Amino acid sequence: MQDTFHRQINYLRIAITDRCNLRCRYCMPATGVPLKGHQDILRLEEIVTLARVAAGLGITRIRLTGGEPLVRKNVVTLVRELAAIPGLEEISLTTNGIFLGTMAFSLKEAGLKRVNISLDTLKKDRYRYITRCGNITSVWQGILAALAAGLTPVKLNVVITRGFNDDEILDFARLAREEPLHIRFIELMPIGTAAASGAGYVPAEEIMGRISRIYPLEPLPDLATSGPAVNFRLDGGRGSVGFITAMSNHFCSRCNRLRLTADGKLRPCLYWDGEIDIKGPLRAGAPEAELAAIFTRAVSLKPAEHCMKNGWRQSRAMSQIGG
Repeated sequence: MQDTFHRQINYLRIAITDRCNLRCRYCMPATGVPLKGHQDILRLEEIVTLARVAAGLGITRIRLTGGEPLVRKNVVTLVRELAAIPGLEEISLTTNGIFLGTMAFSLKEAGLKRVNISLDTLKKDRYRYITRCGNITSVWQGILAALAAGLTPVKLNVVITRGFNDDEILDFARLAREEPLHIRFIELMPIGTAAASGAGYVPAEEIMGRISRIYPLEPLPDLATSGPAVNFRLDGGRGSVGFITAMSNHFCSRCNRLRLTADGKLRPCLYWDGEIDIKGPLRAGAPEAELAAIFTRAVSLKPAEHCMKNGWRQSRAMSQIGG
């Protein structure tokens, strides 16, 4: 599929649940967010149907997100069925890692290719603070299990916030040098509770500067990815660091993705003002040609670029849209 700005759209992010076992401070309030009823969430067989339609239109990569996707019952079965769809080259997953330790090998066997794990601190007490309830030991068990299972490259997503975890930038860089892990530093975006908190934005250029003064960086263009990170290998290191510049140098001109929310809405852009219902037609018995037309319409509505600098104007939290 090609949008009106001649971008090839071959990547679909599917939120398979709006539920999460953590309450990260920049994502949602301590009480959580209103959850959809079971009947409102796409059933697993519906997700597979929509994925098959998308693959027929040229989608080759699917990433499962949430909420926290590993809280969804029968997620291993879902991965296995998605992996069997002709045309899909890669199924990946973004997780907080809490349940990954016990699921990594089953997910790999089912056909999952790789994982991204959200981890904003290496400090036990700080992790508990930011997640309000998380145990970093469980995350490390998940990381080690992902490496052992071959869900590689294993990437750690790190959102840097000034005054909170910017003192750990070099700690994460050192981790990438010593271990076969790929650390992706992500600029804080004005989304959800982060938009209202006034939390400290740190540009990727500053993060890169701090690292390069200690560890020389070598461009790494061939790291397996379908995302927007610019990647570097640390001199002599086993892993890599990457930088996602959603604010300081947005990557909209090469955006290749659509989003499907857990309740069956297509979003051409995270910041797009609106959603396109595909669950309704699906449950009404629409043929696959009609569902394909809805995907095509969503692609045609992709904007040239996001409007993050205008602030978060969505009625939903990030966990309700899909990361």
